[in-house]
Amino acid sequence: MPVWLRDFSWRQTASRVFLAVPAEGERRRLLPGRPDVFCAERYLKVSAPPFLFEAFLWAPIDEARSSARLQDGSVLFTLQKREAAAWEALLAEGVDKEEMQRIREEAVRKAHEKAKEETEAKAVRKRERSKCALEATMKLEEEERKRVELLKEAERNRATEDIEKWKKQNQLPGRDTLLPAEKKQERSETRPLSGGTAKTPSRLRTAGSSGNMFDEKVKEKSIPAPRCSGNIQLHFTPRVFPTALRESRVEEEEEWLQKQAEARRAINADLAELEDFSEEEKNPDWLKEKGNKMFATGNYLAAVNAYNLAIRINNQIPALYLNRAACHLRLRNLHKAIEDSSKALDLLTPPVQDNANARVKAHLRRGTAFCELELYTEGLQDYVAALKIEPTDKSIAEDAEKIRRIIQETEGV
Repeated sequence: MPVWLRDFSWRQTASRVFLAVPAEGERRRLLPGRPDVFCAERYLKVSAPPFLFEAFLWAPIDEARSSARLQDGSVLFTLQKREAAAWEALLAEGVDKEEMQRIREEAVRKAHEKAKEETEAKAVRKRERSKCALEATMKLEEEERKRVELLKEAERNRATEDIEKWKKQNQLPGRDTLLPAEKKQERSETRPLSGGTAKTPSRLRTAGSSGNMFDEKVKEKSIPAPRCSGNIQLHFTPRVFPTALRESRVEEEEEWLQKQAEARRAINADLAELEDFSEEEKNPDWLKEKGNKMFATGNYLAAVNAYNLAIRINNQIPALYLNRAACHLRLRNLHKAIEDSSKALDLLTPPVQDNANARVKAHLRRGTAFCELELYTEGLQDYVAALKIEPTDKSIAEDAEKIRRIIQETEGV
């Protein structure tokens, strides 16, 4: 049963309210650990098991501009009034149990809606940032492509100018113009022989061959020498991620790599510890059945050990957490039972008909642990959730009604 905190101190100004829970100077009731604080428009809640504090405020506050801080085991609230006016008291008067329940449910609903809106807004901002980054990257790549094209065009123009310049410098005389040596050779070959018959000029007979030889020599002089062969060594910076370095986020990548390294070290350590186990003992299904048999015989500690080893091998099986939560309930490890039930509910998503039975068990076991800790409000929420899944189960409905009566008796004290 929770210990309700009734002692508190408060003061106000025209626009603010200052509240201390528990009251300053109450050293015997300092809150242990780090309490869970919930602030809504007309509802405040501080939960630090076994202590619980609730306040239904006199007038609405602006929760977005209000704040809370922990100091010396007390929670100090600074509440911003929606309307600047003096309050007659901190707590509202004439609020019955039904109105209290309505205010609680309304505050939780608004908190869920606000969290959902913030998540959606964050996702929209992330998509906008990704879109802007992509557009900037595309723009940079387009500019780089244009720059490369301009460089190529300039290089082509320069090469064309060099070729034209070389042609002008090495231009040959036309074939209708004879060199001095060629003229002398022509006269000797065309001298008439005895009998008055002239020889056919050798130039005419060998014009084609001499022209070809000359062209070959010109070609040999104009063709550049072969280039020397060689090897070029290229070295690339190794990258784990497929994205280019200009598109990377170094801090996020380093954090991811560090987590991966820690996970690999943990896996290697687990594998080293499991080397001495047989193949059956490395099978999570076999370990689950072994834990079930030990639970049936009442050996809950041994069953917990079997489930622990199975979870180390495969931590994505909801039944392992459900069964271990049942063992913790029998061993009175109530906080561990709540933790395992919550983990099982996280894995049982999305909620479908095939996992309905498992979800009912998880809610009931967590609700039972809450009730054993005398946190009946939280326990009732789990029982109501289980009843929504199995509305025809009379035993769940009866247990939920018993918890409601306990809460009513507690609030009536």
